[in-house]
Amino acid sequence: MKFIPAAVAVVLVSGAAHAGGYVAPVVETAPAPVVAPVVTPVSDWTGFYAGLQYGQGDAELSFGGESLSEDFDAYGLHAGYNRDFGQFVLGGELDYNRINLDYSDNADLVRLRGRAGYDLGRFMPYVSLGAAHIDGGDLSETAVTYGLGADFKVTERFVVGAEYTRQDFDDVLDVSGADLDTDMIQLRASFRF
Repeated sequence: MKFIPAAVAVVLVSGAAHAGGYVAPVVETAPAPVVAPVVTPVSDWTGFYAGLQYGQGDAELSFGGESLSEDFDAYGLHAGYNRDFGQFVLGGELDYNRINLDYSDNADLVRLRGRAGYDLGRFMPYVSLGAAHIDGGDLSETAVTYGLGADFKVTERFVVGAEYTRQDFDDVLDVSGADLDTDMIQLRASFRF
């Protein structure tokens, strides 16, 4: 009689072992986090801007092999528009400078210039070409102006820069051969709209 309960126990144990065996518990894994790609913001120079500038320069009046040179301070306002075409930036600018000469009458210098720059992100070197008009005392002349400069975006709205320009006035005061050449180096600060 002892054999029957032992046989029943063996059949039950073997049936349970044969029915499916050991199954490991299922552990759910947390989903992998989705990492957004790091996107570097693209700097765009398109838009209107306006600001202030200050600098110093040299005015040289030459006639008949003789020349007279005088230093000056220049400060004023500028406003313009740039259009960013990817690598290249084209624009136009109007500026006004008050010229404070050391030994002569003060003058006003107004310039209308085109600008062509190269977009290096937050940094943009450029060249400029246009027309300049100076007015002061008996002097009222128009000439070519040209130069080069660089702007740097401190923020997307605030830009600082430096610029060298030259103005070549020929036959000033209607005197043939009397030339007035001015060189200026200016620091600029602009706000972009």
